[in-house]
Amino acid sequence: MRINLLLKCSECGNENYLTEKNKRNTPDRLEYKKYCPHCKKSTIHKEKTKK
Repeated sequence: MRINLLLKCSECGNENYLTEKNKRNTPDRLEYKKYCPHCKKSTIHKEKTKK
């Protein structure tokens, strides 16, 4: 049930981090505050939506 996903910076839109989650335990979208090397500051990173 674990899936791989990308975390996308909410400010610049770059995909910076690869992580995984268990869809059964966490059906909601992930949101972390992480360092963005493109913005050079800590920003909110959200789970990338599938198209």
